[in-house]
Amino acid sequence: PLASPGRAADLLPLPAISTYLRGLDLAQARFTQRNADGSSSTGTLYLRRPGRARVDYDPPTEVLVMVGGGTVAIFDDKGDPTPESYPLRRTPLNVILSRDVDLEGSSAIFGHQLDGDLTTVLARDPQNPEYGQIALQFSASPVQLTRWVIIGETGEQTVIDLGPLSRPAQLSSGLFNIKGERDRRRSD
Repeated sequence: PLASPGRAADLLPLPAISTYLRGLDLAQARFTQRNADGSSSTGTLYLRRPGRARVDYDPPTEVLVMVGGGTVAIFDDKGDPTPESYPLRRTPLNVILSRDVDLEGSSAIFGHQLDGDLTTVLARDPQNPEYGQIALQFSASPVQLTRWVIIGETGEQTVIDLGPLSRPAQLSSGLFNIKGERDRRRSD
């Protein structure tokens, strides 16, 4: 079938997406997550670029994901004060949290396409593609990150739909303090 005229113009260029991500220094949004097993959860996402994020799930899930100091820490809802940890560079989140986002020059980017009215950028660690990949989806007017899909090692997909991103004047450093969270949980 023939493409509709002018449709390709809707594909956001990688430099425009990079500029948007570099400018996303502080952001907050509600989200809905759909898991591969059909379950879903909600919560709040906080970003403080470069290098920091927090994914706070609402009860009953009570999982907390914190990114800071080059580490991704996942605190479970069982109250274990020691989080499961991974180097940030080994996760797809590194693509949007790095100091100087350059999607066009990144060896992590392996796809850039139009899906309906959203531009999708596919990324993975080029040295370790087995760590999985992330599909970042952006709306065009205005440019905004609206969804990301994490595709795990076995192909399972976790879809995170973001509500409107707000730009708070500030976000406390404590939101991203992995050691502080670990110490707080140990004293509870």
